[in-house]
Amino acid sequence: MSATIDVAGARSLLFVPGDRPERFTKAAASGADVVVLDLEDAVAPAAKEAALTHVLAWLAEGNRAAVRINGVGTPTHDSEVAALAGTGAAVMLPKSDSAAAVTDTVTRLAGEPVIALVETAVGVRDADAIAAVEGVARLALGTVDLAAELGVDHASYAAMAYSRGRLVVASAAAGLPGPIDGVTVRLDDPAQLDADLAVSGELGLAAKLCIHPRQVETVNAAFSPTEEEIAWARRIVEAMTAGGGGVVVVDGAMVDAPVLARARRILSRG
Repeated sequence: MSATIDVAGARSLLFVPGDRPERFTKAAASGADVVVLDLEDAVAPAAKEAALTHVLAWLAEGNRAAVRINGVGTPTHDSEVAALAGTGAAVMLPKSDSAAAVTDTVTRLAGEPVIALVETAVGVRDADAIAAVEGVARLALGTVDLAAELGVDHASYAAMAYSRGRLVVASAAAGLPGPIDGVTVRLDDPAQLDADLAVSGELGLAAKLCIHPRQVETVNAAFSPTEEEIAWARRIVEAMTAGGGGVVVVDGAMVDAPVLARARRILSRG
């Protein structure tokens, strides 16, 4: 298989049940940056072995995907890790609440990038250690499971603000891209998706888990810079280059090195 997918730059990650192989190709054509073939919540226990077989067959055909495996300590975890090592697939590890357990999974995958899905109170508390594990490509927030443990509404921005912020700070401290936000479960409410994305972007998250192809286009647009942002970033870079890297004024505002760094990040995303 060719080089692994770009987990770091992904904006949209679309879940597909691993036991529904007829949906894999459709998901890949949806425009999602990353297709996540799910072996965990979307697959009944009796179907997990067959689902892994379907996933491996699709990957062997040269297709690129991430795979959400089952958590550490579950009956199928070890066999899934062993089967996916060397396939070129990224691996999403649910219930990532121990740096030691994440390290063990990363080590056994022998080079496949890992998305650490943080969806427990312990995982939020220890997000710094998890993000710092070598081989973790990105953090993701499992809002629904986390909210259930906390006894709050997963759709409440106030209730989930701390957890989102913790993952944003932990990711930045570890040099990782902005984390991946949890799902929007309402499929028939575009306004809800727009509102969720606005909160994600404001807090510094940079991607989102999707549960239906119809969400993908909106998510990609939300996490892509606008034409106005790109034009602003170009003016910043040009002015700073002309000024030799010192402090300059652009559009009536002072511009220094941190502003230049933000401008370059915008241009890299564009």
